[in-house]
Amino acid sequence: MMAAVAAAPLGDAARGDDPTVNELERLAAGLAGKDDALFLPSGTMANLAALLAHDVRAGEVIVEETAHIYNSEGGGLSTVAGAVVRPLRGRRGTLDPDDVRAAIRGAADLALAPTRLVCLENTHNAAGGSVIPLECMAAIHQVCRHVGIPVHLDGARLFNAAAHLNVPILEICRHTDSVWFALCKGLGGPVGAILAGDGPFMTRARRAAKMLGGGMRQAGLIAAPSIVALKDPYGPLRRDHALARKLAAGLAAIDASLVETECVQTNIVNCFVDRFADDASAINRALRQRGILANSKRTKIRFVTHAQVDEAAVEAATRAFAEVIR
Repeated sequence: MMAAVAAAPLGDAARGDDPTVNELERLAAGLAGKDDALFLPSGTMANLAALLAHDVRAGEVIVEETAHIYNSEGGGLSTVAGAVVRPLRGRRGTLDPDDVRAAIRGAADLALAPTRLVCLENTHNAAGGSVIPLECMAAIHQVCRHVGIPVHLDGARLFNAAAHLNVPILEICRHTDSVWFALCKGLGGPVGAILAGDGPFMTRARRAAKMLGGGMRQAGLIAAPSIVALKDPYGPLRRDHALARKLAAGLAAIDASLVETECVQTNIVNCFVDRFADDASAINRALRQRGILANSKRTKIRFVTHAQVDEAAVEAATRAFAEVIR
C-alpha cells in the first residue's frame, strides 16, 4: 500500500481529473454492479449524501432500531437530511420483510410523513457484525420496489458480509438501489468510503457530497491503497473471521456468560461482562495496560479482528482478559 501511495499519479479529484481516484471509483462501481461510484472521506458522509440524493426531506426513513445511521451519526438523518426516523425492531440487526411492509406509509394521508427510504445495515455493527441473509435482503427489496421506495445499504463492512456468505459483493448489492462501503475497516485502507448507485442517483449524490465538503484535491494519495485492497479482499477477511471465532471461543472458555459464540459470524466479538462488573470501563482500562485495545460501552466490550491482528495477538488478548477477570 505504501508503494502504491508513492507511485500514485495525482490530479484534482474535486474536478474529476485525479486518475488514481477515477481508477478506484471505476473498480468499486464494477465490483458493486452499479453505474457509478464516488470516493468520499467517511461513511457518515456517504450515508448523508445518499439520504440527500434520495430526497428524504419531510418523509420517513425506515431503519432497524440499533442502526448506525440512526444512533451514531450525530442525528444528521433528521437535522441535515430533514427526515423522520421510523425505527423497527430487528432480530440481531435483521428486519423482517413483513414488518417493513407493514411500516411503509403512503402519501394519501396528509397527516403522515410518507415513507421515502428503507435503510439496511450489513454487517450490522451493534448486533456484533451479524450478516443479513440474502433471501431477506431480496424480500425487503421486492417489498420496496412494489411501492416504489428505494433501499439504501449501509455496508460499512460489506466485504465482511460477502466473505461470510461466500459470494462477491455484487450478489448483495443487487438487492439495493444505493450502497456504500468502508475502505478503512477490514479492507485496511487509510481513510474513506465508496458510495455507489445508478447514474441519476449518483449525479444527485455528487452534488450532495460537494455541499457536505466531500470535494477533495490530490486524493489519489489516500485512494491508491484502497485499489490494492480491492484487488483481493475476501481471503484476508475470512482469516479475520476465523481469528474472531478463536477469540470468542477463548473468552467463552474463561466464562460461558462472556460471549455467545454462535453469534460471531464475522470480525466483531461482543463480550458482556455483566457477571463481573456493572461497567466495563475498568476492565477495558486494565486490558489497555496490558496492550489490548478494544472499545467498551456499559457492560459490553467490543473486540474487532483486522489486518493488524494475528493469532498471537488473539492468544495474548485471551490471556490478558483471564488475568483481568481473576
